[in-house]
Amino acid sequence: MQLGLDLEVLCGQLLVGGFDGAEPPARTLKALAEGRRGGAILFRRNVPDAASTLRLCQALAAAGGPDRPPFLGIDQEGGRVTRLPAPFLTLPTMRSLGELEDLPLLRRAARAVAAELRAVGINLNFAPVLDVDSNPANPIIGDRAFSRDPERVAQSGVAFLEGLQGEGVLACGKHFPGHGDTALDSHLALPSIPHDRDRLERVELPPFRAASDAGLATMMTAHIVVEALDPGVPATLSRAICAGLLRDEIGFRGVLFSDDLEMAAIAAHFPIEEAATRAVRAGCDVLLICKDEDAADRAHEALVREAERDPRFRDRCAEAAARGLEARRRCPPRPVASPAALAEIVGGPASRAVLEEIERAHAALAAGAAT
Repeated sequence: MQLGLDLEVLCGQLLVGGFDGAEPPARTLKALAEGRRGGAILFRRNVPDAASTLRLCQALAAAGGPDRPPFLGIDQEGGRVTRLPAPFLTLPTMRSLGELEDLPLLRRAARAVAAELRAVGINLNFAPVLDVDSNPANPIIGDRAFSRDPERVAQSGVAFLEGLQGEGVLACGKHFPGHGDTALDSHLALPSIPHDRDRLERVELPPFRAASDAGLATMMTAHIVVEALDPGVPATLSRAICAGLLRDEIGFRGVLFSDDLEMAAIAAHFPIEEAATRAVRAGCDVLLICKDEDAADRAHEALVREAERDPRFRDRCAEAAARGLEARRRCPPRPVASPAALAEIVGGPASRAVLEEIERAHAALAAGAAT
C-alpha cells in the first residue's frame, strides 16, 4: 500500500498521545506537524473551560494541518466518565438512558453531545460503551453500560453512535470483545474472562456485531484475556481477536484503537516498545498512550525499527495508517472561529432541551413504576 509517506510519518500516524495541561506542549505540536503523531487524546486536566478547550483544539488542528488532520479524541460518555466541564452538556449514566428504552431520545442526546464536541474541534468521542453489565462486581464498567441485556445494549449503542456520527463526530465502541463480566479494573490489573464461545456469542459479542453492521467508525480493544479466543493473550495484543474475530468474522471495517497502553493490564507485563509492535501486528490501527510523551516517542521508534526490519510489518503499518487517515480526512476537526460562536452552542438551547426531555422521561418512568 503506497501512501506517499516516509517511514517515520507512516508509523507516526498510528499514535495518539496525551499530555499535561491546558496549553499544548511544544513537543506535541512539533510531533503533529512532523507527522510523528496522528492525534491527541484530551482529559479533564486539558480542558478547564470552554474557551481554553477551543484554543487548545485550534492549535492541535492547525499543527496537524489539512493533509493529516488529527484525531482529537475525548471520553465524553456521560455519568462518571465525563471530561468536559460545565457548561458543556453532561448526560446521565448510560444505564439510566438505557432504562428509558427511547431510542430516538438517545439518538438526539448523542447528537447534542456531538454538536458541542464538533464546535470545540473534537472529532472523536470514545463512546458508546458496548459492554454488557453482566457482573455486579465489575469495578470499571457498571453503570457505564446501557443494560444487562445484550439486545438492549446493541440497540442503544447503535442509536448513540448514529447520533454522534450523524452530527459529524466519529464514534468509538468499546471495549472489544467485551469488558462487562470482569471483577478486575484493567487500569490496575489484567482481567480474564473464562466463558466459552457460545456464551460470548450470546452475551458479549452481539452489541459489537450490531454496531459494526451499523457503520461504527472506530472501535477500542479491551485489555482482557478471553481464554476461549486466545488463551493467556490480552485482546489488544491478540491477532486471533483483533484480526480473526473482529475483521474476518464480524466484518468490522473501521479504525481499531488500542485502549491506553500505559494501563497496568499491559504496562505491568510488556515494555511499551513490545506492546506497541504487538498491538499493531495483532490488528490495532491506532495506539493510545495517554500521558507519557517519552513513552510515545519510544513506541514510535519501536514501530519504525520493526517496519525497517520486516516488510510485512511495514505493510501492516501502511494498512493501519490508511484506515486512520481516511477517517480523519472524512471527519477533520473544524473548531469554530471564536469563543462567542462557541458560547451559542455549548450549553445552548439544544443541549438544555435534551436534558429537559431526559428529565421528563425519567419522571414518567418513575411515575409508571409507582402505579
